[in-house]
Amino acid sequence: MRDPRPVLARGARAETVVERSRFLCVLEPVRDAAELDAVVAAVRRAAPDARHRCTASVLGEDGEQRRSSDDGEPAGTAGAPMLAALEGAGVTGVVAVVARWFGGVLLGTGGLVRAYGGAVSAALARAEVVPRRWVDLVEVRAGLATAGRLEAELRRRHAPEDVRWAADGWRAVVPVPVGGRAALGAELAADGLSAHLADLGRAVRPAGPLSPGG
Repeated sequence: MRDPRPVLARGARAETVVERSRFLCVLEPVRDAAELDAVVAAVRRAAPDARHRCTASVLGEDGEQRRSSDDGEPAGTAGAPMLAALEGAGVTGVVAVVARWFGGVLLGTGGLVRAYGGAVSAALARAEVVPRRWVDLVEVRAGLATAGRLEAELRRRHAPEDVRWAADGWRAVVPVPVGGRAALGAELAADGLSAHLADLGRAVRPAGPLSPGG
């Protein structure tokens, strides 16, 4: 199974100057179209005197949702090269907005393509990219008598999520490598720990070592 595309840990900015025209790229991680539109609106408010505020975005686990806008620049000279820079980095869940202040010198089609694509590339160079992977989520349940030791072992070897204690028992969700439920059960059994395991489905998590089998 192919891993999902990486995302940005946080936003980044970069400013470039080409033939006296100033280009400011704002790069932000976004989860959906609403967050994307909010970032674009914020840049428009922050740079009301810019002649153009062009955009490109990639959304979806596999980057299947793509949008771009030239915002008054000649067709294909701004949004498309910005989108190409994002695609070249292989990221998703991201929007790039480039504000341009005209410096009095016409850049021509090729110059605009290089300037807008270069502005996004400069911001990407400053961004922290987070690789991700698919995991299986396994629910682990146990009685209160063994829950303390079980939780301690899981925290030592894994990264349990949604840990809950209740009067009738203990439960947690453990992300494991795809197909790793059986290995998790064998690991707990080898430690003499009794627990009930149930599959909760597949999810995406930041890449990193996962045990067992990862």
